[in-house]
Parts: sequence; C-alpha cells; structure tokens
Amino acid sequence: MIVYNVTYKIRWSILKEWLLWQKEEHIVRHMDTGFFDDWRMFRLLDQDEEEGPTYIIQYFTTDLRRYEQFVIGFAPSLQRASWDKWGDRFIAFRTLMSSELEEPEN
Repeated sequence: MIVYNVTYKIRWSILKEWLLWQKEEHIVRHMDTGFFDDWRMFRLLDQDEEEGPTYIIQYFTTDLRRYEQFVIGFAPSLQRASWDKWGDRFIAFRTLMSSELEEPEN
C-alpha cells in the first residue's frame, strides 16, 4: 500500500471554509482521478496552533505506478488550484509512504 501524505498548516481565518472546500471539492477531485482507493483526514495534536491548526490528508493507492501517474497527470493542477484559492494563507508539504516494511539491502 502506498500512502500519499499531504500536511497542511492552515491560518485560523480560513479554517472553516478550507475544511469545507477540502471535503466537498479538493479531496473529491483527487479521488475522481481514479488513482486513489481511499482517503483519511487527521488533525495533528500537540502542535503550536498560534497561527493555525495542522491537518494531514492521506490518499491510499495500491502501487507506486498509480501514484506516479497521478503526479504526472493531475498533481500540478490540483496544487495550483489550492494556491489560486488560498494564496499564502496555508503551507503544504507532501510525503510518500509505504505500508510494507522491507529489510534494507546490504
């Protein structure tokens, strides 16, 4: 299982609207690409929230090839849509994880 993990730091001033937009538009657009099978959203606890809370959205896919097709075909426009809508009122960074624990090669 491959997990595409997007971490967001959101300013308080946009939080309610941003959450609604994520659930009704942005996450839907990710899922409509057909490259992900499921998603989950989490709020990080024990974080400095003076400037706003931190959320994580995880998208699950079966293999790296599907993720790579998403990155080539859809990721740039989805990231641009976020910037066009919210500007500098959020910070995002992305990581890729695997649920398979492999032994390191020597």
